[in-house]
Amino acid sequence: MTQRQYLKIILILGLFFVSSGGWLLHLRLHPPAVAVRNFVPFGAGILSSIVIPILFLFEVTTPYAYIINGMVVIVGTVTMSHFSMAIMRSRMGFPDILMNTLFPDVLILWAAFAMGKALFELHLMKRTEERVRQARFLRYPSMGWWWVHLALASIVYYLGHVLWK
Repeated sequence: MTQRQYLKIILILGLFFVSSGGWLLHLRLHPPAVAVRNFVPFGAGILSSIVIPILFLFEVTTPYAYIINGMVVIVGTVTMSHFSMAIMRSRMGFPDILMNTLFPDVLILWAAFAMGKALFELHLMKRTEERVRQARFLRYPSMGWWWVHLALASIVYYLGHVLWK
């Protein structure tokens, strides 16, 4: 087993454990047997903890795993942020925002994104030497591409929330 293969397995296991932990937290908070709307977090949990790590195992499906993983993180970030803002009291301090919202859960999501990004970058590496990065900030697979999608998903979600009250 090469160092690259070893790192890939370790990252996939890390992604599995982080995603499974988040999924189990969701199952405790949103049991699917209680309400139909709880099937969305249930499905996202299956996708994140089972399907995406399996897709990262194969070189051919790694780009798809990267895209799906990133989109699940964006949707989770937007929806959990909305839920946190909906339950916020009018006067919340910085410690309240850190500990009494879903901010820690969003951080767990972004840890899963970072592992997926590392797996994708490992997939792109063809040589062991340092590769020079090109200035293509807003193009796939750069982080700017993800920031644009996060902003657009947030705007669309907000408009849907405001227009369809």
